[in-house]
Order: sequence, then structure tokens, then C-alpha cells
Amino acid sequence: MTEDTPAPRRSDATRAAILAAAREHFAAHGYQAATIRSIAAAAGIDPAMVMRYYGNKEGLFAAAAEFDLRLPDLAGLPRSAIGAALVGHFLDRWEGDETLMALLRTAVTNEAAAARLQAIFATQLAPLIARLCQEPRAAAAARAGLVATQILGLALCRYVLRLPPVVALKRAEIVRRIGATIQGYLFDA
Repeated sequence: MTEDTPAPRRSDATRAAILAAAREHFAAHGYQAATIRSIAAAAGIDPAMVMRYYGNKEGLFAAAAEFDLRLPDLAGLPRSAIGAALVGHFLDRWEGDETLMALLRTAVTNEAAAARLQAIFATQLAPLIARLCQEPRAAAAARAGLVATQILGLALCRYVLRLPPVVALKRAEIVRRIGATIQGYLFDA
């Protein structure tokens, strides 16, 4: 630690523990079944601390649902490979971070979560598609919505509902088949 670098505050570690536990609980149990008590217990703190930092369960969920899709720069790819690249990226995101899964599960029954998921796709995916397709944002928003139908539908069927035929599909086949659909949505192919 240098004089210029302040020591991490204990409250930062507490907040991080709460958010980690919240993401895990929301992903595993959904918004309705997750409780402040269970999240606090998993974080190893008193439930009053959760309330102190986040106010209520909705405030905690909003903080836990901050999510960056980390969309890749696809401009260097051949146009014909973009749909497959997006599908591969989203498979990595679904499998690598429980926050997006928690948000999907919760969005089905909670308006605030649905609004958060809508905002993520509108503010992150639509601008990327506008750049790729060289279209005004309004036209790209329609394409982004269609892409979202495939990405969210795939995640719902593969990771939430765990439909056996979809779970059994190999990654390469998912990328090829869903990628072709995404490609059509992007470039009217």
C-alpha cells in the first residue's frame, strides 16, 4: 500500500460479499424465493447490514443486476461470421456469469427485472448492431430485439428450463444453427 493508495474499506468488502451472495441466490432461486436473510447468511453478515447498504430486496437486486454484456468488437470479422461470433459470445456469458442468469429468471415474474434486462439489451446490443449494420439506431433496435429473442430463448431453454434436446446440443451446433438465424436478423440474409 502506498500513501497515495488508500486501504480498502471494510464496507467495500462487505458490499462485495453481499453482492456476490445476492447474485448467487437470485440465480439459483429467482427473485421471489431469494430472501434478505438467506443472502445475508451466505455473505456471513447480519441482515440489517443488507438493508443498511441496499434499502430493500428490490434495491439489492438492482445493484446485483448491474451487468455488462462485454460485447466484442466484431468490426474486424468477415460479415458472414458475425452471427456465429455473437452466439459464441453469449454462450460464454451465460456459462460464465450467474448475474445474467439471475436477471433472466427474475425478469419473467418481476417488472423491475424485466425493465433492467430490456435496458441492458437496448443500451448495449442495439448500438453494436447499429454500428455493424450501419443503420440508424431505431432500425437497429428492431434487429436487436430479434437477436434478443434468439439469445434469451436459447438461454431460457438451455440453462433455465434445461430442455434435454437443447442441453444435449454441442456448442458448435448451437453456434452454427442459431448463428445462421442471428445472421439473417442482422443482414436480412
